[in-house]
Amino acid sequence: MAARHPSLIFSRPFHNTPPTLAKSASSRLAYLHRNTPPYPYGPSHTYKQSNFGLYGGTHIQFGNTVSSKNEIKNRRKWKPNIRNKHLYSAALGRMVRTRVSARVLRTIKKEGGLDEYLLGEKPARVKELGMGGWRLRWRIMQTETVKARFEAERRSLGLLDEGGIASDGGAVGEAEIEAEIREYDRQLDRGDEVVVGEMETEGEGSAEDAPFMEEKGTDGPRLTS
Repeated sequence: MAARHPSLIFSRPFHNTPPTLAKSASSRLAYLHRNTPPYPYGPSHTYKQSNFGLYGGTHIQFGNTVSSKNEIKNRRKWKPNIRNKHLYSAALGRMVRTRVSARVLRTIKKEGGLDEYLLGEKPARVKELGMGGWRLRWRIMQTETVKARFEAERRSLGLLDEGGIASDGGAVGEAEIEAEIREYDRQLDRGDEVVVGEMETEGEGSAEDAPFMEEKGTDGPRLTS
């Protein structure tokens, strides 16, 4: 019997993704935030990828490029400038790998570090964190240095020493919080992203530790509704 080409032989691909994470983005979010306090602004339903990184509230923009000669409109879209970066967290004492937008990178540098950006108290800062930044903020607030600094804020968020509030409104014991911290730290030790996100779509501006693109001035293509 003649040997068949390897491409013609059916083989089941192997993967180690838990079934609870492989169904949809909503089930993945529910699994990742099962022991964290509920995010007051909820997940993003228009740009679901922003729930798994520090996107700063950016979305895909749609518009037209207009010819300067005969004003013909061509429909196009502008994707956010997203980068894979290793950012240092002083509270955790380690590098954290996550997807972050160029605008958030400038804000982190201006604030003086990742911890200062995540621990901002203004509602606008909490809103731009997204689900991914909210979970990383929760992990940083479990460290001893941040506990002493933000004890009043921890009480308002339900992160008390005797327990907390889960995303579904139920009580979370200290043992469950410690188990969640250990699992989170194992992901950081393996070099994984701070959240398990979806694969990047084709054509998205993303590269590993590459310098981010400069923003275009006012002489760029015009946006029309």
